[in-house]
Amino acid sequence: MGLWTCVAMIAGGMIGSSIFSLSGLTILNAGPSAVLTWALAAVIMLCYGLICAELSTRFPKSGGVFVFPSKSLGKSEKEGKLWGWISTWGYINSNIVAISFAAIYVGTYLSVGFPVFEGKQVPLAVISVLLILLLNSIKFALAGKVNNLLVIGLAVSMIIYIVLAFTSGAWDGATLSPFFSQGASGSTGFLAMVPTAMTGYGSIVAMAFMVSEVKNPNRNVPKSVLIAMIIVLCLYVGTVFATVGMVTAGFLTENPGMAYIPLYAAAFTKLAGFPWVSKLISIAALLALLTTMLTVMSLSARAIQASAADGIMPKKLADNNGAGVPVYASILVTVPCVVISCFPQFTSTIVSFGALFAAVTISINIVSLLVARKKFELPEGAFRAPGGNLLPIVALALIIICYIPDIISGGWVIWAYSIAWYIIGVIFYKVRTSGK
Repeated sequence: MGLWTCVAMIAGGMIGSSIFSLSGLTILNAGPSAVLTWALAAVIMLCYGLICAELSTRFPKSGGVFVFPSKSLGKSEKEGKLWGWISTWGYINSNIVAISFAAIYVGTYLSVGFPVFEGKQVPLAVISVLLILLLNSIKFALAGKVNNLLVIGLAVSMIIYIVLAFTSGAWDGATLSPFFSQGASGSTGFLAMVPTAMTGYGSIVAMAFMVSEVKNPNRNVPKSVLIAMIIVLCLYVGTVFATVGMVTAGFLTENPGMAYIPLYAAAFTKLAGFPWVSKLISIAALLALLTTMLTVMSLSARAIQASAADGIMPKKLADNNGAGVPVYASILVTVPCVVISCFPQFTSTIVSFGALFAAVTISINIVSLLVARKKFELPEGAFRAPGGNLLPIVALALIIICYIPDIISGGWVIWAYSIAWYIIGVIFYKVRTSGK
């Protein structure tokens, strides 16, 4: 894959379920300051993207979520593989959540935009997951071209929404005051929602985790990270800023059914004079959800493939099909996604688990860079993330700070269940590697 295909894969992976659905959750809890939530999340994830870009040029093998910690952490190869597995275990789970959540909202957006699909949320979710499995079973370069077309259509749709919001007279600056205290989570809501918004940038690492399939990775991986983030940040901040001027936290509190479809809520209430806009939003959301699912399933399958190649998971999962795609690993991802997408009533819990799993994986990979810099020389021609060790340290500190409000407010329950799930992952690892 060349530079612009990489940019499209990253951007398409990022612009998905989060901005079309979770942005409503951030507005509900943070009010107008949700704009800061998405900007701060972008800063953290750009740091993370550059960190993984450096790691990918140090260890140029696809499946980076497993490769980076296993090569960097631990005093022995076995300890390194354990850390690689812990990182992969959380990553796979967060991605399964992301795919399932996106599938659920394929049905939601289609049903609100097109009455013919009303009441068919679950079957539409299942069909979308199976469609993405099919796309992930063909040659990756071809899937990338399909993704490019989807991303272009998606970006154009979002720009139309933003421009219309500010030029139609529907946007009201008075809704921005008070800026910090409107949301349900109070004045710290913008911080508490950062981990949720971070999921919207999760695919920033797409090319770093698929580095084996990138042309000239030392140049194209970091460059695509930066270009894609600039594009996506502009679209995200523009979209959220446009939305908070039309849909308030109070409105979403009174109409909880609109909390996960905020752009549609804005189109339905404030842009009612343009009936085609709600159709446009539904189509754009569909494109966004599908591009996210396509990229995230690709990343998950390659993470599983990397751990299977090292014997942690069954060897069959490391095999490629005739198109050079780890199809068995893709099928393994598909099965739980199909099951979870059949239970849309658990959306809020699904989101919380996904955000925490993602944060743990990100933290492990940030630490991996700090350790790798001490243990290994940078290969000639490899990319080095700017800012020295300050960049990963700041990124890690911001993640910890953003989780403090959630823990204080009672989020420890999600942490307890997540720790139990990691323990299951470690037990699985010990069983699979015993005697090796």
